[in-house]
Amino acid sequence: MRFDGVSAEAKANVYFGGKVVSHTIHLPGGERKTLGLVFPGEFHFGTGQAERMEITDGACAVRLDGSDATRTYAAGEAFEVPARSGFLIRVDAGICQYVCSFLGR
Repeated sequence: MRFDGVSAEAKANVYFGGKVVSHTIHLPGGERKTLGLVFPGEFHFGTGQAERMEITDGACAVRLDGSDATRTYAAGEAFEVPARSGFLIRVDAGICQYVCSFLGR
């Protein structure tokens, strides 16, 4: 995946002691995305806006808030999280890389 004509924020978003790291990019039309890495572990994230998480490398298991089901996602797959909600993400081995798109404004 490649994004042309973007501006990037140099300061990283660092969570859980460096186990999840992302950088924010701004696309020409005003859209904002984050490009990130999730190292092995289990982490919970809350959402303000709805999000679409596209897995670009590796794999993760995800359970959306309010659900009992956990689903595994690999490179080329994506999941969406409703606004004002959250999800639990687990990486068992390797590094999971993702692109997060913020849906709606």
